[in-house]
Amino acid sequence: MRLYQELAQSVTYKKRGMKIAILNQDENLTFVGAGRSACVFRVGKTDKVLKVYYPSFVHIANEEAEIYRLLEGLEYFPKLYETGTNYIVIDYIAGVTLFECLIKGIHIKEEKITGIDYALSQARQRGLNPSDIHLKNIFITFSGKIKIIDVARFRQTKQCKQWEDLKMAHSFLYKHGWFPKKLPQKLLNLIAMIYKKRFIPSFKRERKSVFKVGNAKEVQR
Repeated sequence: MRLYQELAQSVTYKKRGMKIAILNQDENLTFVGAGRSACVFRVGKTDKVLKVYYPSFVHIANEEAEIYRLLEGLEYFPKLYETGTNYIVIDYIAGVTLFECLIKGIHIKEEKITGIDYALSQARQRGLNPSDIHLKNIFITFSGKIKIIDVARFRQTKQCKQWEDLKMAHSFLYKHGWFPKKLPQKLLNLIAMIYKKRFIPSFKRERKSVFKVGNAKEVQR
């Protein structure tokens, strides 16, 4: 297996409009997913992934690595193994995200919400401010454990209410028998887009008042 640095150097991107295309990647890398700042690849058949940041976001690599170091020892977060100029190496998580649970109709139990809450409280005890918590960066592993990824914004000073709003949505909507446990992906993406534009008020506030050129692989973020 090649060194992580060499594997990271094998990954090249090309911006195509508002999207990012993966131009090249080493044959030992398997695409796992993409976000706003990076793509993630599983390294061979190992239990590790390589997160390679887009050229305009390479500065985030060091920030996210430092946060993972602060979270070291907490079972709810991946372990950091290596970091470089434009990459980090962390645990590969075998499981489903809360987003996938909603798409597939996998029931999200109250105990999982409580567990996620506890995990975030542990991060706060390390002096962090968990932010940008959404359905796609919370995993339930196949063994039933909770894992939270994408911690780059855990040191921002601005208060983020996303998780509080998700909890309220679970409490006041999802957990009731009349609410569908399986939802279309397009609907979930639409809700997320509307929420980001702040057309949907915070639950808390509301309650108080009531991708290679040719064969380029296109990344869906």
